Amino acid sequence: MKTYSAAAVAVVLCAVSAVHSVAGFSFVPSASKARTATPTFMSAVSDETAEDRAKAAMAAEEAADSLGSVGIKDNKLMDAGGRPFPLSMIIGQDNIKQSLLLAAVNHRMGGVVISGGKGTAKSVMARALHQLLPPIEVIKDSAFNIDPEGEFGIDDFLKTDLANGGVPLEERETEVIPAPFVQVPLNVMEDRLIGSADLEESVRTGKTVFSPGLLAKAHRGVLYVDDINLLDEETANILLGIVNEGEVIVEREGLSLKYPCRPLLIATFNPDEGELRDHLLDRIAVALSADAIPLDLGQRVEAVESVLDFSASGNQKTEKGEQALKEAIENEDDLKTAIVFAREYLKDLKVAPSQVQYLCEEAIRAGCQGHRAEIFAVEVARAAGAIEGRQVNSEDLRLAVRLAIAPRGTFINEPMDDDEMMPPPPPPPPPPQMDEQNQDQDQDEEEDEEEQDEPDDDEEDDENEEEAPDVPEVPQEFMFDVDQTPIDPDLIEFANRQRDGKGGGRGLVFSQDRGRYIKPMLPKGKVVRLAVDATLRASAPYQKARRTRAIGTKKEARGVHIEQSDVRIKKMARKAGSLIIFVVDASGSMALNRMNAAKGAAMSLLTEAYQSRDKISLIPFQGDAADVLLPPTKSIAMAKKRLEQMPCGGGSPLAHALQSAMLTGLNEQKSGDVGKVVVVCISDGRANVPLCVSMGEEFDPEADEDSKDGKPSRAFLKEEVLACAKQMGALPGFNLLCIDTENKFISTGVAKDIANAAAGKYHQIAKADGSAIASVTSAALNEIKAG
Repeated sequence: MKTYSAAAVAVVLCAVSAVHSVAGFSFVPSASKARTATPTFMSAVSDETAEDRAKAAMAAEEAADSLGSVGIKDNKLMDAGGRPFPLSMIIGQDNIKQSLLLAAVNHRMGGVVISGGKGTAKSVMARALHQLLPPIEVIKDSAFNIDPEGEFGIDDFLKTDLANGGVPLEERETEVIPAPFVQVPLNVMEDRLIGSADLEESVRTGKTVFSPGLLAKAHRGVLYVDDINLLDEETANILLGIVNEGEVIVEREGLSLKYPCRPLLIATFNPDEGELRDHLLDRIAVALSADAIPLDLGQRVEAVESVLDFSASGNQKTEKGEQALKEAIENEDDLKTAIVFAREYLKDLKVAPSQVQYLCEEAIRAGCQGHRAEIFAVEVARAAGAIEGRQVNSEDLRLAVRLAIAPRGTFINEPMDDDEMMPPPPPPPPPPQMDEQNQDQDQDEEEDEEEQDEPDDDEEDDENEEEAPDVPEVPQEFMFDVDQTPIDPDLIEFANRQRDGKGGGRGLVFSQDRGRYIKPMLPKGKVVRLAVDATLRASAPYQKARRTRAIGTKKEARGVHIEQSDVRIKKMARKAGSLIIFVVDASGSMALNRMNAAKGAAMSLLTEAYQSRDKISLIPFQGDAADVLLPPTKSIAMAKKRLEQMPCGGGSPLAHALQSAMLTGLNEQKSGDVGKVVVVCISDGRANVPLCVSMGEEFDPEADEDSKDGKPSRAFLKEEVLACAKQMGALPGFNLLCIDTENKFISTGVAKDIANAAAGKYHQIAKADGSAIASVTSAALNEIKAG
């Protein structure tokens, strides 16, 4: 007779007594405490008997023995084996290492963002910090790492259990587990991130069973996001909500619940691969660059030797490596103890009002927007004081300015040279006269007599100082000048957050037929791509009832019963390039110069079109109408051929040119390969041909009250152009960039009005050449993609 392990018996007991339910659905707790091939937790309202559940658990164990490790559901993180590279053995990056330690002490900092190029130890520092985090105490069998004291909040399952008369929180059994370390992959789905209905359990029990996701595991641990700038917008918004609220709200597939999530967020990214959105970056306390302080030759040699001597498991490769690892382990033990004591000391640590006022003044001087700079600065100062086991002093405040305020400052300029900062020496005084010398001698004698009486006063002052209460320390000098210029030269390395990148990772086109599957959604019209996983999850809780209803009908033999309300389709996303349309004024004496500049800019941007998936188009306007000289293309050969002949001279039909640009952009957007459309208008904004003439109709003088000799007035033409610009600004994905080639001293300002009407950007370049226009266009395009 086959015998069953204690794990199977424990699973059966848990199925009877340890089931949690919220609003008619259940969740699958951590299965790390019982080795089972399939989850055996089920709804408390199931009509199965205890004997049936026992048989199901035994059958599950038999399947586990026969299938090995196939299909094991676990809320426990995978152990990769070995130990990570110690934090103290990393050469350089002192500011980043200090910031990581401060974030480990104070969870209100939110986390740390590290930017840097390839191979700058960004991910190594994140994993090394995890080794320093102390274990956490959680309620036993909690899938959400709930604190026994409920410090960070409790999940809805536990809240409902307490409301129904369950065991009080302080009387529940607890256990100590290592601090979790969860890495979010780039291709993570929303259901895996926040949790979703468990298909197998929902089908078997006839109720919606919730299976927690990665964020539930990361609570009170480390949540590591590598290449955060490449995450899709949906995932980034979820992480943004977690940083702000500290809890996860699930509203999907019939589920409605929330659970706490307060991890230490460590995010890294390479600025060469794309920019990081400002509103995400601003919600994390510290953002530093690993490239701010390059290593010198000696440090690079030391870094290479330390890596070559290190072994993740077993003995080190050299005696020097053994000694270095021994010292690093001793250092880690000291840091672990310091973090534990600092977290307790932090609970009662206050920042004096005068110190808060100093940080607010520094934020104002740095030109910080909003209040997050000074709020995070206060938390950084508290963490710095707590880790040293003392009250906040002036050094902590200066550190907070460097880490939290300086990176958020605007218009930060380089500090002046020492020679410029030193005032000129005063002229030498004239030689004293004889009478003045005698008077000085009398004054010196009187001062000597007064100094003899001063020691008694000094002793009294010392006694008063000993009796005086402690006064909070505040730096004597500000680190920023009133004009937002950093006085402290060390602020420059903190002010550069290395956010500027190529910006090629933001353009996405969403559809239902092509691209990467990012999330399911309800169908609108015809179903193109069926989301099988989401459809099965939506139908799973109703399978039991539908099977009962199907008895005696032709649907009885079906394995799975799907109805129209269960159908979900795939929302697909794929990378898309941008279309850059050059609208060039080819009329007037400067037409040839403008056309040559536009041609040079187009050819310059086409060389990068392969990597960025961008297309280029050129629409010159002169005479009575605008023509698409160069249709949207990536081909350099086609561009050269089409741009050989460029018509110049005649009128200026600007309104028709803007309308042609809109039609060209809309047609490309419908193809599905273009996301953003950037219209670069190179003109002074003066139009002299109405739209009706460009369309082949005659101008009606009655439409313009100020018309003279049957010709439209300037005001009429301007209003017509502004109307077209407003129409362009209202189109989704369209952006207008106006480059005014007119001298600013004689400019009429019409080009700026056109940019404002379309909610676009305006640049004044009197002597525009191809490189200048290409540079301005590239910068504007990167900013548009990042937004």
